[in-house]
Amino acid sequence: MFAKTNRKDLFKSPPTVFTDKLISQEARRSKALEEQKRRRAQKFESSRQLDAFADLNLGNSDDDGDLEDEPEIIREGVSGFVQMVSQPVETQSLSSDVHNHETVQSGKRRGKLRRKRIKAKPSKWADKCMYAELLEMNEEAHLWDSQSGDVIDGLPRDLEAAWVAVAPVPTGKRCLAVTHQSAGVVGTSPNTTLRSRVLGKMLLPRFPSSLPPLTVLDCILDVNWRDNGIIHVLDVLKWKGQDVGDCETPFRFWWRDTRLAELTKPPLPSGNFSFTAPSTTADASSQNAGSLSNIPTSGRERYRFPYPTSFVPIPYHTDTTLTSLSSFVIPMARSAREISVDIPVHVSPPEFTSHDMTIDGAHDSMVSRSTTSVVARVDSDGLLLYVSHASYEEGTSPLSCWIPNKAITGHPELPGISEGHDSPLDVFQRLVQRHTMKNLHVVLGLQESMDI
Repeated sequence: MFAKTNRKDLFKSPPTVFTDKLISQEARRSKALEEQKRRRAQKFESSRQLDAFADLNLGNSDDDGDLEDEPEIIREGVSGFVQMVSQPVETQSLSSDVHNHETVQSGKRRGKLRRKRIKAKPSKWADKCMYAELLEMNEEAHLWDSQSGDVIDGLPRDLEAAWVAVAPVPTGKRCLAVTHQSAGVVGTSPNTTLRSRVLGKMLLPRFPSSLPPLTVLDCILDVNWRDNGIIHVLDVLKWKGQDVGDCETPFRFWWRDTRLAELTKPPLPSGNFSFTAPSTTADASSQNAGSLSNIPTSGRERYRFPYPTSFVPIPYHTDTTLTSLSSFVIPMARSAREISVDIPVHVSPPEFTSHDMTIDGAHDSMVSRSTTSVVARVDSDGLLLYVSHASYEEGTSPLSCWIPNKAITGHPELPGISEGHDSPLDVFQRLVQRHTMKNLHVVLGLQESMDI
C-alpha cells in the first residue's frame, strides 16, 4: 500500500504506533537507561577486582599446627595409568574405517560447498553509531494519564531538566571517522578513514587529518563536502585511545568542542589540486546553488576537495526549558548554518619574461596554492534530543530522539505525522507551546488561590 512512497524517507519512520504504556517510547527509554546504569555499576565492580582477593588468607591458623606431623596418605588408583596401555589393533582399524567414511562423505559435500557464496565477515565498525528514534508525538487531547493528569503527547516528562538538544543537524551521510597509527607527521600522513553507519564499509580511501591517532568520532559527512570540505562532528566515542563513550552526554559534547578547538589548522590537500571547469559542473552547481557565498566569479574553475579537511562540531544546547526551546532552539533547527572555510582558487598565471623562466615551478606553486576564504551555507535537517545521564549506545536507541524539519509523506497513521504538510518539528513546536500555556495557567491559578 506504500508502493508510491519514497524509500529514502522511510528510515526516519518508527516501526509502529505505540499506544500501550508498557511498550511506549517513554517506557522503553526508562528501561534502556536502567540497563545502562546496571552495566555501568557492573563494570565498576569488575574494575575493582574484588574476586582476586577472595581466596587470600594470612596463613595457617594455630589449629592446623597439629596436622603438619601426620603422614600424607596418597589416595590414587590405577585409573591414571590406563592411558599408558596401548590400544588393541582392532580398535585402531575401526577408527581408521570411520575416518575413511567421513572423508568420503566430506568429499561429496565439497561440490555443494564450492557453489555456495562465501559470506564476508562483518566489519567491526558495523552499526556502531548511536542512531536516534523518531520522537513519537500525538496532538490528540483525549490521551490523558489517569494518575498524574498529564497529557500523553509524546514529549518527555523531564524534557526541561534531563535532556540536551543538538541543532541545527546538517544534511548529509552518517558515518564514523576512525584514525590509526601512522609513521608520518600528523596532518600530512594518511591516518583517517570514514566508515558507513550500517555496514561499516570504507566511504573514502585513507586520508590525512589533524586528528590524533586512536580516535573515533560520530560524524555527518556534509552533502556538499566536495565543494566545502566539511565533515560535521556529532559525538565522540574515543580520543587518543581514551574511552569517552561511557561518559554522560554533556561531558562528551564539551570534550568534543574542547579537543577539536585545540587542533591545529589542517593544511590543504597536497599534490595536484583538482579544479573542474564550470561547463562540466553546470548541473551540480544548479543543485548546490547557494551552498557557497563569496565564491570566485563563475568564469573561473571551482575547486573539488578530494577528502574532507574541516572537522566542525555541531552546536549543542543544555538549556532545554520550554522558553528556550520555543525562542532559540527550534528557530535554530529551522535555519541554515554559515561556516567559513578556506578553498584553493585557480588563478590565471601572470605574464612573465624569459628571465623568470629560469626559476622552475615558481609561478606554478604560487598559482596553485592561492586560497580564499568563503562562507559555506549548510542546510538544516532537524533537531536531535539526547538524555543527559545516558552514555553512548551502539545501534538504534530510545535514549536519543530525532525530530526532522521536513514532512514525512505516505504515513498519516504515524504519531506526530498529519495528513497535511506539517513536519515533525512543526508538531513538536505546537506541543511545546501547549505545555508552556498549560504551565502559565497553573501559575496564574496558584496566584489567584493565594490572593483569595
